[in-house]
Amino acid sequence: MSIACRVCAVLFVTVAAAAASDSIHAAAPDYPSRPIRLLVPFAPGGGNDFLARLVGQKLGDQLGQQFVVDNRAGAGGIIATDLGAKAAPDGYTLLLGFIGPLTISPHFQMVPYDPVRDFAAASMLASIYHVLAAHPSLPARSMPELIALAKAKPGALSFGSAGHATPPHLVGELLQSTLGIKLTHIAYKGSGPATFALLAGEVHMIFSSITAVMQHVRANRLAALAVTSPNRSAVLPEVPTLAESGVRSVELGSWYALVAPAATPRSIMARLNAEIAKMNALPDYRGQLEKQAFEPLPGNPDKFPAFVRAELDKWGKVIREAGIRVQ
Repeated sequence: MSIACRVCAVLFVTVAAAAASDSIHAAAPDYPSRPIRLLVPFAPGGGNDFLARLVGQKLGDQLGQQFVVDNRAGAGGIIATDLGAKAAPDGYTLLLGFIGPLTISPHFQMVPYDPVRDFAAASMLASIYHVLAAHPSLPARSMPELIALAKAKPGALSFGSAGHATPPHLVGELLQSTLGIKLTHIAYKGSGPATFALLAGEVHMIFSSITAVMQHVRANRLAALAVTSPNRSAVLPEVPTLAESGVRSVELGSWYALVAPAATPRSIMARLNAEIAKMNALPDYRGQLEKQAFEPLPGNPDKFPAFVRAELDKWGKVIREAGIRVQ
C-alpha cells in the first residue's frame, strides 16, 4: 500500500473549504496581516526545499501575504523542528513537518521537543519515495551488482544521506541489515548537499528523494539503481523497485505536513487548513507536485497527533526488529 493510502486511511477527512470559508474568516479576520516564516529542516536543493517553496508560493498568493522560506539545516532536521516547536504560537512561524525529526529521530536520541504534544497541524501536504543513485565511476549498474561488490569489499563503499536518522539514512541501514552487507554512511545537511557531494565523487552512492537527483539521472550524470516505492516511479519509469531487484522488506518513503506550535489558535489553523484544501484542488499545483514525484495528501488536523503516534510506533518496531543503531 502506498504512503498516500496509509496516511489517508488514518487522516482522510475531506475539507469543504468553500462551505467553511465564512466562519473561518470571521474567526481570524486579520490573519495574516504580515509575512509568514516557513521553517524548512534541510538545506536548499532537495525535496523539502522544493515542496516548501511551492506551498509557500501558492498559500502566499491565496492569503495575500509573502511566505518567507527559512532553511535551518542540521542535526537531521532537529534544529528547525525545535525552532518550530518553540516559536511564538501566533501563526507567523510555521514548520514543514517531516517524518524524520518527528517520528524517526526520537528513536535514536533525546530530542528537545515532544513530537505529539508540541505541534498543531494545519494539514498533511505530500508524500514521496526515495531512489538509490550512484556515481558513474561505481562499477555497478544494478542492485545485484552492487550487492556483490559490497560483499566483496565490506565497508569500502560509502553512501550519503540527508542526515543522521533521516528516512534516506534509515533506508541505507535497513538495506545493510536485510542483505548482510556493510556500507560506510556519510551524513549531509539535506538531500541537496548530499547530491552535490555525489556529483563531486565524495561518496559512491546516496539514498535521496527522487526530486533531488531526477534531473541528474536523466542527464546521465548519475545512475539510478532502484526506487524504494512499491511500484515504479512515474517520473523514473525505467528504474526498477528494490523488490523487483530482489530486495524485499525495504520500502520507505517520506511524508510532510504543515505544522505550528501547539498553542496556535485553532481559528488560524482552520484558516490554513481551508487554504490548503483549496490549493490541493488546483490542477497546476498538483501537476507541479507530480512532476517532482510527490503525491498530495489531504488530512484532518485533529487526526494528526494520532497519526504521529502511529508512525512513532511503526518505525520504532522496524528499527528494533532490524537492530539498527545510529552513531
